[in-house]
Amino acid sequence: MANHSATKKDARQAAKRRERNRYYGKTTRNAIQKLKTSTDEKTYGDSLPEVVSMIDKLAKRGIIHKNKAANLKSKLAKKKAGTVAAKA
Repeated sequence: MANHSATKKDARQAAKRRERNRYYGKTTRNAIQKLKTSTDEKTYGDSLPEVVSMIDKLAKRGIIHKNKAANLKSKLAKKKAGTVAAKA
């Protein structure tokens, strides 16, 4: 346990940040999973930009690595392109 007041404050701040980051990460993971299981092409296309924005924010905040964000976005976009190609 921290002994100095500054270290105590830092521990409090770190705990807050950790909880906030866990919330953002879990919310985004849930949105990605919901998007992946979506069968309707229209809802997929409508919610894709929102999920991509969430992924970008996670990368910007440093919660996930920028390359992981790029991979996630690429996979989601590829799935959308596949559904459009399958329709045609």
